[in-house]
Amino acid sequence: MADSVDYNLPDLADKAWFELVIAIARQIMWDASAILQAYYRGDALEVEQQQDGPVTAADLAVNQHILKSLQAVFDPNAFGYLSEETYKAQAVTSTLPWVWVIDPLDGTKDFINKTGEYAIHLALVYQHRPVISLVAIPERELVYFAWLGGGTYREGSDRTITRVQISDRRRITNLREMTLVASRTHRDLRFELLIDKIAFQECRGIGSVGCKIASIIEQQTDVYISLSGKSAPKDWDLAAPELILLEAGGVFSRADGSPLQYNTGNVSQWGCIVASNGANHGEICKTATAILADIDNS
Repeated sequence: MADSVDYNLPDLADKAWFELVIAIARQIMWDASAILQAYYRGDALEVEQQQDGPVTAADLAVNQHILKSLQAVFDPNAFGYLSEETYKAQAVTSTLPWVWVIDPLDGTKDFINKTGEYAIHLALVYQHRPVISLVAIPERELVYFAWLGGGTYREGSDRTITRVQISDRRRITNLREMTLVASRTHRDLRFELLIDKIAFQECRGIGSVGCKIASIIEQQTDVYISLSGKSAPKDWDLAAPELILLEAGGVFSRADGSPLQYNTGNVSQWGCIVASNGANHGEICKTATAILADIDNS
């Protein structure tokens, strides 16, 4: 049935369209994972320090592969493309309603430092919101994927697919019983004061945002907080992980409760963003907002 579907004519009401597009995207992600793993296990990479962080040949090779693969299938006249490695060379905002948002290597520092906590993000955004998302974690040989209203799934290297749903840890009722997952490096004094005052039970440092969100849906952690400082996460950092979490039963929002918007003309996602398994999400947002107001007024 899916073979008769035209993937260049998007239809949010058609499950077969979603299944066909995701099947294409999953193969692209597996191939991209293989490219990254070859670099990861190869000789030392030359690292170029740029304003937004380090870039390696691996970033560029995977970016080229994903863009070339997508554009060979999806009509550039129907789909826009917003990629971390190429957005500065093109108009930041696509005027098309359908836009592929790409992060070929999320967690470049972890890739360089060989922690294994790096990922590939790919999201299809429609009118500023993700409707298809994929997160590949090469060192775990996993690809997570989700579509709007269709749930979140985990695919292993043997191509076995399992639905992923958050359940048990949603029963936590006290913030002090929750485990926070946070960046090891993007942490300034304001963020340290915030998490110290909330007093989560534990704080675990994990690299890529995709790996952080995977830890929530796998029920290893409960909440992720992003707090911008001198810089902020970008569209490609968050678009794919967001839908992966939402369709698994979690919650992803700004601290004021509003949803994130993508491909708006400014790729930076400023402010306080909270992603959780759904337990106490409103309370976390309210508490964080109050604490940050006190910090900023002190």
